[in-house]
Formats: sequence, C-alpha cells, structure tokens
Amino acid sequence: MITVVGTGTEAPPQECLAGAELVVGGRRHLDAVRLPEAAERIVLGPLAPALDTMAEYLEKERRVVVLASGDPGFFGIVRVLAERFGPGALDVRPGVSSVAAAFARVGLPWEDAVVVSAHGRDLRTAVNVCRARPKVAVLTGPGAGPAELGAALTAHPRVLVVASALGAGDERVERVTPTEAAARDWGTAVSVVLCLDESRALGAVRTVAGPSTAPAQWALEETEFAHRDSMITKFEVRALALARLGPRLGELVWDVGAGSGSVAVECARLGAAVVAVEKAADGVERIRANAAAHAVDVRVVHGSAPDALAELDDPDAVFVGGGGRELPGIVGACARRARRSVVVAMAALDRVPAVRAALTRAGFDCDGVLLQSSRLAPLPGDVTRLAATNPVFLLWGVRNPVYREGVAQ
Repeated sequence: MITVVGTGTEAPPQECLAGAELVVGGRRHLDAVRLPEAAERIVLGPLAPALDTMAEYLEKERRVVVLASGDPGFFGIVRVLAERFGPGALDVRPGVSSVAAAFARVGLPWEDAVVVSAHGRDLRTAVNVCRARPKVAVLTGPGAGPAELGAALTAHPRVLVVASALGAGDERVERVTPTEAAARDWGTAVSVVLCLDESRALGAVRTVAGPSTAPAQWALEETEFAHRDSMITKFEVRALALARLGPRLGELVWDVGAGSGSVAVECARLGAAVVAVEKAADGVERIRANAAAHAVDVRVVHGSAPDALAELDDPDAVFVGGGGRELPGIVGACARRARRSVVVAMAALDRVPAVRAALTRAGFDCDGVLLQSSRLAPLPGDVTRLAATNPVFLLWGVRNPVYREGVAQ
C-alpha cells in the first residue's frame, strides 16, 4: 500500500510515518515532519522518476508514504497515483483542503462555490468562470496567480481573497480588488484565490453542492425580457442559436448588436461568461436591466462593432444579431477572433451570400436555415388561428480545425 497523507492546515500525525522506508513530498512537507532514520526521502519535482522509484519499493513490499497538501484527492496527487498503481493500492488520509480552509478564514459556506484549477492549465477557463459566477475558488500556479487573474477581471465587480501559506506561521489572507491584485508580485506561497461577488456571496440555501444547475427552461418567451418595439430575437430563433453557440461554464460568448440582450442573458443562464456589445445607449441600459432581472452577470460594452471589439478577450462563440450594411464586415471581424463558432441572425435575404462568404474566408464550415414559424393565436368564438412570424435567416460557422490564422494547413 501507498499511504497518502494530506497535511491540511497542520503537520500530519507522526504515526502515519512509522515504518516508512520511502517518503515522497514537496520540500516544505518533508521539512515539516520528522522522518524515520532509515527512510529514503524524495523531494517532488518531475513526477515520472518519483513514480518509478515508488514502483520499485512496492515490488519489494516496502512501505511508501506520500505527503501532499490538504485533501490529495481534490485536484491532487491521488489521481496520478491511482492511474499508475490502481485505487486499491492507496490508503488515503485527507487533510483540510486549501479551498475549505480559505472559505473558513473568511467565514463563508462554500457548498455553492465553483472550484477551478489553473495549475498547469490555461488561465482563461478560470477567468471565464470568475466572470460568470459569484463565488469561485481558483487553485493557482506559475503564470496563473492572483496578478494574472486580477488583470483579467479589472472590468468586473469582484473581490479577490488571496490565501497564502495556509496553516503555516506566515499565513496571510488578504482582500484586494482585481486592480490591486494585478499590481503586486505575490511570490510562490499562494494556496488559493477566492473570487467573490460579495453582494451574492451567501447565495440561496442549497441541497446540491457545486455550481448552479442548468436552468429548467431556455429560449424564454419574449415577455421575459424588456425590449423596444418587438426588437428582440424571437424564441424560436433563439432556441436554434443557443444550440449552435453551445454556451457553457468556462467559456466566453460575445453577443454583438445585442439589442435587448436576450441571447446574452440566455448564454449567461447556461453558464458562460458573456459580453454584450450594443451601440444604442437605451439598449445598454435595457441589457443591464434584463441581466439583473435574471440574476446573471453580463458585461455590457457601449459601442459599435467592429471597433468596440478590439479590447475584448477572444471569445469561444459569437452571436451577431445586428449590423445593417456593415454586417458582413462585422461577421468577418468576429470570425477572425472566435475560437469555435459564430452564429448570425438576419432578416434581409440580400446579406446572406456576403455573410456566408465572410465566415468561409475566416476558416469556418458554414451552414444555415430559413426559420419560418406560425404561432397559435386566439380568435373570437373560442377558436384558434396560426399567426406567422417574420422569417429569419440563421447562418452559423464552425471553425475548421485544420484552418489557422486564415491559412489552410
């Protein structure tokens, strides 16, 4: 057996080390305990050599102990050990995870928190989760710490709680704004960063832990949104647009020419981080009101595309719902930035070829439909008729994986 001991916020009990012939762990974990005199010690760096040495000890039925941080089964070394040696070979003794300890330090429950690891991973997923959710714990790493996280969140109303050296004598727990976090060198002792919208940090009482579940309904009725003169993406069109956008937690979606923001709000309800771009001042306020009414975070940018897109982070998916004569150029600008897909809704037949060409030139496989629907409508005499809605063209492009930066590979 391999005994895997989580240190939590205290040193592990000394009896866990009794009889150990090989002890593996980070330098600070090894320095914090008294090792058996005959035990070999391996300071973790590259995992492969350490795993090979552990395998040699196991073959000779010699006792191995691994020291780890917090709960080693929570984004920790248990996964690697189970993959190499099998779960049955492990005796795991968890400590308090850094996430649990950090929330305890600030006096908050965390069953409704989203936990995301940026250690050795692309930071953009953690950033987008922080943009979309009010309570997030980010496990940090080199190049993905409080400074980098703060720099990406300066436009969002968040507080960062930076917990460093949890459980050690020099433990620090600091509340800072994203701007303050971005301006500092935090060193290597950061354990976890909590990203909080403090106005919603307590949240509702939950019976299921983790992020909020997907909404029970989407493609909501137009009456669910404030809008002007029926200028809103109809729910039939919105349903297919959402299916082609595929918004999900950890991704960023742009809604360009957002109007009422109905698509932006629906993408946010499905978990994505969302930026809505709208040139009309009254539209900007309407989008903010609709986002607040549905209790989601939507960043609203007041400006005209494509110029207003220049300072935004690259999106995973884009919905374009307006643009007039400039629509093909706007679609092209969006397509050059989108990582996965672009969806365009338009009423004018004349613009379809140019929009399709813009998607194709940017390396997207393009498809589309003309949506025509008739809704049930009551008539006097307790009878019903069909009332036709205006037809809408919906085009979508999915990035071709062999196409990069406008050049076929």
